[in-house]
Amino acid sequence: MSNTLHIPQQYDTTDLESFNNVKQWLHEIDRYASDNVNKLLVGNKSDLTTKRAVSFEQAKEFADSLGIDFVETSAKNSSNVEKAFMMMASQIKARYKPVVAGGNQAGVNLQGQSVAQKSGGCC
Repeated sequence: MSNTLHIPQQYDTTDLESFNNVKQWLHEIDRYASDNVNKLLVGNKSDLTTKRAVSFEQAKEFADSLGIDFVETSAKNSSNVEKAFMMMASQIKARYKPVVAGGNQAGVNLQGQSVAQKSGGCC
């Protein structure tokens, strides 16, 4: 896990035990992942409002206390699923957007080279 860029921590909004386990999971991430790994708390099954065991406010407060982002999603109706992925991508992009002297962004210059065609055979 040392080269991992982002680890989303998902819990079930209808299961208080899964939410309570997040603290242990985050401890394991801190223990085994690189120091600067991005984290995102994801509450799933947000569509099951009548079965909710963890309030949005409770989860948001917990995430804020840890300094990590939070989003609720529903795989059933695709609510905020794309948003969760975009949040992770934004965090990764922000971390790897170094600026070099003169205001130019550092980057990789990829150039293609033609490959000589071999006739016959597969090798």
